[in-house]
Amino acid sequence: METNFSSKQVSEKTGLSIHTLRYYEQIGLIDGIERDENGYRKYSQSDIVWFQVLSYFRAMGMPIREMLEFFALNDNQVSPITARREFMETYRMKVIDQMKELEQTLEKVDDKILFFKNLEESDKLQKNPVKDARASRARLRS
Repeated sequence: METNFSSKQVSEKTGLSIHTLRYYEQIGLIDGIERDENGYRKYSQSDIVWFQVLSYFRAMGMPIREMLEFFALNDNQVSPITARREFMETYRMKVIDQMKELEQTLEKVDDKILFFKNLEESDKLQKNPVKDARASRARLRS
């Protein structure tokens, strides 16, 4: 006999809000959720594992649209395992492209930081000669 879990228990085990659990069911990221005689959801251990997979995908930055594509791979004529591996390989390439873009952005940010540091130094040099000239004149008067 399989143990069933309430929405609250699943929320606690996965870290997802009850609203998110229902939303994922509503949009089709999880299906086959049973209900008891009062209409309350009864989640299985495999449902919890799937929610954890979905949480992992979200933590990777995967958009819900792509999570839906991944979920739909069960319906392919290719083995679902092969289809999911290929999907993840494609997603990996997207992440690498994003990392390259972020590296380029970081270089631009670093360039701006250097630009402003140089401006600060230039500003200090422009202000310091005045102070140095005043100090020299004061010493000459003494």
